[in-house]
Amino acid sequence: MGWSENNLKKRTGKTARNIMNKTVTQYALITGASSGIGNALARLFAKGLIDLVLVARREETLLNLKHELESQYSITVHVLAEDLSDPDAPERIFKYTEEKNIFIEYLVNNAGFGLFGFFIDTDWQKEEQMLQVNISALTALTKFYGRKMGEKQYGRILNIASTAAFQPGPLMSVYYATKHYVLAFSEAIANELKDKQVTVTTLCPGPTASEFQSTANAEDSKLFKNKKLPTAEEVARYGYKMMMKGKTLAIHGGVNKLMATGVRFLPRKWVTQIVRIISEKAS
Repeated sequence: MGWSENNLKKRTGKTARNIMNKTVTQYALITGASSGIGNALARLFAKGLIDLVLVARREETLLNLKHELESQYSITVHVLAEDLSDPDAPERIFKYTEEKNIFIEYLVNNAGFGLFGFFIDTDWQKEEQMLQVNISALTALTKFYGRKMGEKQYGRILNIASTAAFQPGPLMSVYYATKHYVLAFSEAIANELKDKQVTVTTLCPGPTASEFQSTANAEDSKLFKNKKLPTAEEVARYGYKMMMKGKTLAIHGGVNKLMATGVRFLPRKWVTQIVRIISEKAS
């Protein structure tokens, strides 16, 4: 049976699928769900009456969100307080859903963070954690849940990259490089999984009003300071829509789309210097 939105049926107030005469509740797993785009996506899935597995470090924040969404939408929300910088965290998450007999139809790899500064001056431990969260954890979760989706011949994966994926990033070199990886990896497996009725969407937002800039110590960067930025809710709505449509690449915002495609026609040295200029601290 192929993956199709037409196969969905509403039962007992929840979205469900009828497979071989068995009703299976739909679940979405979202990492980095305690704030920003991840939090906004959790609310969108809840509004669609899709049960949730929410992952983030801040358990209290997740529990508050759980109580809010369960009372408002009559859905089931599971909370997992996990730090994805721990290499064993993805396997623990997968083991939890397996033990609970939860099949994840929607996987959202949203967790990630950046770090501002010259590479030789920044903290290696933080960058090592960034590589683990932005690349290794995302890849492991995609492997675990993508394999299950492939076996069942349906599913949707949303990997959050960035417009940073399209060029080198002086002053945030490791972060930009991690997003290069997310984009290339996601486009490749989108091709591999299409015959299994599994879609992979890469969402590439530009600078967004969220906790990202404070976590990255980049609040004074020209990318963020005194800028009217799109909200996390706006970006989430766009990403959710593109995921449900099965789009492979989703770049939020017309200017961002133009910049992401336009860099291909400029010398790489120019691109790198431009990024350096717009990333430097505002005076």
